[in-house]
Amino acid sequence: MKTKSFQKDKINIVTLGCSKNTVDSEVLLTQLRGNGLQAVHETAKDDANIVIVNTCGFIDRAKQESIDTILRYADAKNEGRIDKLYVTGCLSQRYKDNLEAEIPEVDAFFGTMELPLLLKKFNADYKHELIGERVTTTARHFAYLKISEGCDRPCSFCAIPLMRGKHVSKPTEQIIAEATNLVRNGTKELILIAQDLTYYGLDLGHGRQLADLLRRLSDVPGLAWLRLQYAYPAGFPLEVLDVMAERANICKYLDMPLQHGSTKMLKLMRRGITRPKTEELLATIRAKVPGIALRTTLIAGHPGETEADFAEMLDFVERTRFDRLGVFTYSHEENTHSHSMADDVPEEVKQERAALIMETQEGISLALNQAKVGQTLPVLFDRKEGGYFVGRTQYDSPEVDNEVLVDAKQHFVRLGDLAPVRITGAAEFDLFGEPVSAS
Repeated sequence: MKTKSFQKDKINIVTLGCSKNTVDSEVLLTQLRGNGLQAVHETAKDDANIVIVNTCGFIDRAKQESIDTILRYADAKNEGRIDKLYVTGCLSQRYKDNLEAEIPEVDAFFGTMELPLLLKKFNADYKHELIGERVTTTARHFAYLKISEGCDRPCSFCAIPLMRGKHVSKPTEQIIAEATNLVRNGTKELILIAQDLTYYGLDLGHGRQLADLLRRLSDVPGLAWLRLQYAYPAGFPLEVLDVMAERANICKYLDMPLQHGSTKMLKLMRRGITRPKTEELLATIRAKVPGIALRTTLIAGHPGETEADFAEMLDFVERTRFDRLGVFTYSHEENTHSHSMADDVPEEVKQERAALIMETQEGISLALNQAKVGQTLPVLFDRKEGGYFVGRTQYDSPEVDNEVLVDAKQHFVRLGDLAPVRITGAAEFDLFGEPVSAS
């Protein structure tokens, strides 16, 4: 049995899921420390006696990872290696009653909007003066900046509104204050995130305000890159493209999950757009922002998807030639509109279709990468790994996109630096290069 000590409590926050969860954990970490508590994020040391797991509940695979993580720490509590275990985030929001019954080792479960209640467990208060002082858990030179919470979109397959609620835009001045503080503390790249960036401002009563927000953020002194991650295609505010084209520090990059390439399937998914309208929008984006990198994600195996529908999606990928692409297999989520339909595509067929999409994208990505050989591109270096300095161009977001590898035996670069690199080689999802010395 563990010998109890009278040492000060140490809280370890464990984050699962998307970048929006990362920001939530960073806010929690900031608030705990601001209340004088000892708190860390995913510490490698086994010295925290309290654990908070920030869960994901997006699709089956993410839910299982969250449950497995909770159970691992529940075992640690039973063995006396930790004293308290709390769970928050999307899975907790969605399945709180079930989780309380099935995992009684957890001391308390909290939803996505219950940060003040979680803080009260530590006799801590939510400090509004810390809003612009967020502690980051990413590499110091980039940070995610959440501009809104929740979603009003009616997508048939998506459980996000069940876990995150309706769309609520963060006040512009609060966003600017947070961005200014992050850049002052060394952040070079800000990555704008939300369930839907393009909806920003509608609930504030002045129409879509993403373009105005981009101008304000672009003016933050010292900001090198501003990146847009997640834009909804239906009703896309085209004025955003004008700002992207005119501002040098806004990355020529747009993440726009399109989900399918068949009009029939887009209707079943309740996306509010057709394939022809999607193709028209993509052509406009590429015309207004020459050289832009387009990233999308697709879903394979949604209810009702026939071989002909999938063939349309594959044709869409081949014709559009996205710079970056990911694909999910459909997950049958309770209380969504799609859950009322029969989950009629076998799992093995979903996997086969997803694999074929990625095989097609692999060839497209290789060709696009090979076209960059000989070019000199600014690269932001994130880390050193496996004998290489690893960085990204403005066309790549962290963790999900391509990377640039520089041989650490032959060259030296400082992590966090934005440096020119001549591209010397290309693979399917990586570029290889050499730093270019200043003349």
